[in-house]
Amino acid sequence: MTLVGAHVPSVDPLAEAEERKADLVQIFLSNPQSWKKPSPRQDETLLKRSSIPIYVHSPYLINLCADNNRVRIPSRKILQDTCDAASEIDAAGVVVHGGHVTGDGPQDEGLVRWRKALEALDTEVPVLIENTAGGDKALARQVDWISRLWGEIGEFGVGFVLDTCHSWAGGEPFDELVERILEATGRIDLVHANDSKDSFDSRRDRHQNLGSGEIPKEDLASTFAAAGAPIVVETPGGAKEQAADIEWVRGVL
Repeated sequence: MTLVGAHVPSVDPLAEAEERKADLVQIFLSNPQSWKKPSPRQDETLLKRSSIPIYVHSPYLINLCADNNRVRIPSRKILQDTCDAASEIDAAGVVVHGGHVTGDGPQDEGLVRWRKALEALDTEVPVLIENTAGGDKALARQVDWISRLWGEIGEFGVGFVLDTCHSWAGGEPFDELVERILEATGRIDLVHANDSKDSFDSRRDRHQNLGSGEIPKEDLASTFAAAGAPIVVETPGGAKEQAADIEWVRGVL
């Protein structure tokens, strides 16, 4: 049975899960727009003992492919800090965006930078790389570049997160999307189930509630079924809206 849950506020994630009837949750452990190290949690033992899998999303600021080492080096540090904090709650994985090469350098430089980041990372928590919606020199927007990235770093055992809004906004057709991702990476470890407020190939990362956006419902349904991975809704609204999206996913499965 596929586990289905949501990205929830981090103050009391287990209560948030119960309110949504979620099988799992995803949370931030620190401010997603800050380089600040996650603070210790007072509910660490409770989360560690919970039967509900907890995924951690790393800060949005992370770009391991950036030309500027004032971004690239802090990105490595906050990823390590996030993985360390995730380990303290026995998290199921740490989600990190694929990033993009900035400046005038070739896109291939991002492959080397990802390798260096993973060579320096010391963690037992699975690192799960998420596809992205934009970035002209993004490492995880187009499937062909995802394939090249896995050719460089697949040996590190990294996982893959398929975000449906990002695929749509990034211009990746849903025709055999799961099959093409599996050919590129050999795995899909988590699905971010999101509809899109914008048109195909918009490069705009604006999530919408399931069945209410621009992505054809049948494409969402077939992708969720084919991926065969746990599913997290990252959709707008509070517990009521996300509970409805969780039920939407369960219905199409």
